[in-house]
Amino acid sequence: MTYTNPEGRQISLTYVNTDKNTLASQLKSLWCEYEQIKSKGYKLDLTRGKPCPEQLELSSCMLAALSGDNCISKDGVDCRNYGVLDGLPETKELFSELLDIPTENIIVGGNSSLNLMYDTVVRAMLFGVPGGKLPWSRVEGGVKFLCPAPGYDRHFAICETLGIKMIPVAMKNDGPDMDTVEELVSSDETIKGIWCVPKYSNPTGITYSDDVVRRFAALRPKAKDFRIFWDNAYAVHDLYSEGDKLLNLFDEAAKIGPESENMIYYFASTSKITFPGSGVAIIAASKENVADIKRTLAIQTIGYDKLNQLRHVRCFPNAAAVRRQMELHAEILRPKFEIVKDTLKRELEGTGAAVWTNPKGGYFVSLDVMPGCATRVYNLCRDAGVRLTDVGATFPYKHDPEDKNLRIAPTFPSNDDLATAMHVLTTCVKIAAIEKCLNS
Repeated sequence: MTYTNPEGRQISLTYVNTDKNTLASQLKSLWCEYEQIKSKGYKLDLTRGKPCPEQLELSSCMLAALSGDNCISKDGVDCRNYGVLDGLPETKELFSELLDIPTENIIVGGNSSLNLMYDTVVRAMLFGVPGGKLPWSRVEGGVKFLCPAPGYDRHFAICETLGIKMIPVAMKNDGPDMDTVEELVSSDETIKGIWCVPKYSNPTGITYSDDVVRRFAALRPKAKDFRIFWDNAYAVHDLYSEGDKLLNLFDEAAKIGPESENMIYYFASTSKITFPGSGVAIIAASKENVADIKRTLAIQTIGYDKLNQLRHVRCFPNAAAVRRQMELHAEILRPKFEIVKDTLKRELEGTGAAVWTNPKGGYFVSLDVMPGCATRVYNLCRDAGVRLTDVGATFPYKHDPEDKNLRIAPTFPSNDDLATAMHVLTTCVKIAAIEKCLNS
């Protein structure tokens, strides 16, 4: 909202600085617009970060990559048969080149890094991890995880399902509040882990600064079996050529020593590089951790899907091929993020109704509305035919203490549908904000 001052200059006005008569008049107009929107019968979805159909087509080569006579790996393994517990060497080499992690530190899994994360936590609950005295499930009073928030809802779901107490840690512009992290892990032996999405974090799009990464490597937890769950899901998912750079946590830990290296469980996958329904995931860790994982993994499986691993390396034989693929993804996704950014700026800038992130990559935009308004915006959008991620999903126990955070997932809808959904969303944000101002 703007007004023209006596000098003829337009000045932005926040809703809180606008007289209530003006606000009431604007609210009346917005309600008329909202009723028109409702009459359209929209069924639009901004709930989850899914690749759109155009992105899936980029990996169609994988569907024809193998036939009955070319299923042999480079070291002579028939990938149709049993064996190879920790992944094909060529698959490890691809991830090693892409992520700058030695092959001996990599275990290749199935199609989901989330599955590997769940298995890793369950393994620790049942058997413990190197450095620990007991399995986590036998720690008196239970164990705790630090949870940077807003964060990834499925991380929190793992903890909640397994009875692990979650402690929220505020996200700052360069990563988690490290003063809080350092204080908590150094004083409480029952804190066994922390969830991290270090590059283009879900949902904020924040990339951890060099200082934050170094402070993670330098942590001195009271629990000798403390682990950093480094979920680098968006490692190569830049939207622009000048994408964010993330310091290598393993490199920083190696400068400190084995105890620091042992803290790291690193996860990544091709889920948003190739097919989410048929990706390849990895866990990377110190040699000691890898040996520990393989001891129980050998009981769980004889080997993950080697044919899928082979498909991937046949279509994307090196890091350069993956990066070319990600440039194609970016060409599809960039206009979608621009639609979100432009709509938010055009409709909400200067109103004080919301603030939002402008990430250079990843799959989400985080929108903070006025405190106490997120549920109202969610319900208004739902009734107008636009589905959003549930309010509170980005916080432990699904509780947003300020009821203000909304996660926007712009990747799946068509550009036209996305533009429509964003118009509906911003209309609802303005209604909720003005209502709050009028009632305050």
